Amino acid sequence: METIANLARVAAPSDDQWIAACRRAVELQKQVFSEHRGIEARTHYEGVGEGGDNTLVIDKLCEDAIFAQLEGLHREGHEFTAVSEERGSVSFGNGASAVKVVIDPIDGSLNARRTIPLHSVSIAVAEGDSMEDVTFGYVYEFGAGEEFVATRDGRVELDGSAIRAPEGDGLELVALEASKPERVMKATESLQDRAYRIRSPGSIAVGLCYVACGRYDGMITTRPCRSVDAAAGQLIARKAGATLTFGNGALDDAPLDLSARYDVAAARTQADLSVLREAQEAVHA
Repeated sequence: METIANLARVAAPSDDQWIAACRRAVELQKQVFSEHRGIEARTHYEGVGEGGDNTLVIDKLCEDAIFAQLEGLHREGHEFTAVSEERGSVSFGNGASAVKVVIDPIDGSLNARRTIPLHSVSIAVAEGDSMEDVTFGYVYEFGAGEEFVATRDGRVELDGSAIRAPEGDGLELVALEASKPERVMKATESLQDRAYRIRSPGSIAVGLCYVACGRYDGMITTRPCRSVDAAAGQLIARKAGATLTFGNGALDDAPLDLSARYDVAAARTQADLSVLREAQEAVHA
């Protein structure tokens, strides 16, 4: 009898098909941003998305661009379930496929709305229900125009070139996400004399990718995040050799459904990760 994973592989597109679909979606999203220039043009809301946040018009249009590609893949005979920040869970097929596509159309919506050139699209593919089951990750950062990809066969790349989290320890540069002042104060107090500099890029997916390629030595969220924020970036970071945790649980304890919430921390080494987890716990104390 075939396993669920084998059935998932039969039904799902290949990594190269996913990459091509993601790239087509990115080109459509670039058009959305080009047509909505300036803060005023980007500050129009469509209501509240399934993820619980206010939905900008640009959020919806960027999600539409991705779903157009998913519909195309489904017409080719592929089946999967999409889990997206705005629409929630949408089945492409009869629901029998174990494949999940976990989508954040704009990770860093505040940056995008305020025209800060650092925000991303995050798309992950999983063959099960947890972060452990993610097999494909795609993050495109629109400010720098950079593409991060991790695939089932072990590739992890930035713009087509292999990346690896550098060896060595020590926290020269750390990223903090979900950076409200009251949370940041507690985290930075814990990091005094243990980290040299702090940054806040404004996109969890990008922060994880920057750990993967050595731009940051580590990153933490200062409040629990959703699966759509981290699913792609965490695979890219892990495949690049970084160590990562979702709160105190294992990867298979971090579900992909939209209602799940968890702290995320990543670093080059386990020792540095322990320091960052202490800072996270200080925020919640």
